[in-house]
Amino acid sequence: MLRTTLAASAAATLLTFAASTAGAADNGIYIGGSLGQASINVDDLDFDSDDNGFKGILGVRPLDFLGFELNYVDLGKPDETILGSEVTADATGIDGFVVGFLGLPFMDVFAKAGLISWDAKLTVDSVQALADDGQDFAWGVGAQVRFGSAAIRAEYERFEIEDLDNVSMISLGFTWTFL
Repeated sequence: MLRTTLAASAAATLLTFAASTAGAADNGIYIGGSLGQASINVDDLDFDSDDNGFKGILGVRPLDFLGFELNYVDLGKPDETILGSEVTADATGIDGFVVGFLGLPFMDVFAKAGLISWDAKLTVDSVQALADDGQDFAWGVGAQVRFGSAAIRAEYERFEIEDLDNVSMISLGFTWTFL
């Protein structure tokens, strides 16, 4: 009986400590970065290619369930040969998101929506065929595992960039919360 009570007490203490540690570093300003695979599709050209992409993350999480992020995203330079011509896409942007978090012990699941201010270029055999910029809708979903102030996150983001039919990135990243 005493063993069961001690075990239950130790388990309750451990869970309380783990919950307080997991929740203590959630709120505040965070920075980070992600690496992943970016995909760009242009239906009119039958262009559908992937390349390595990356992003830098700056965010603030004032409440357990709400955050705001500002990111620089580089979607790489996917290329593909179409009818004997080398077609290359190049897209970068700065995006801002409102992020909704669902906090679980040691982990968050999140969804985000916002805008991306983008620059896109399309070249055919090294000759620029299209150059445009603008602001469009962006959204994403993901999950992150927390280790105190550090978090490892996996996410999918979709960017509704004009003239490019499907622009998305799947990434794995790291954030550090401070302040």
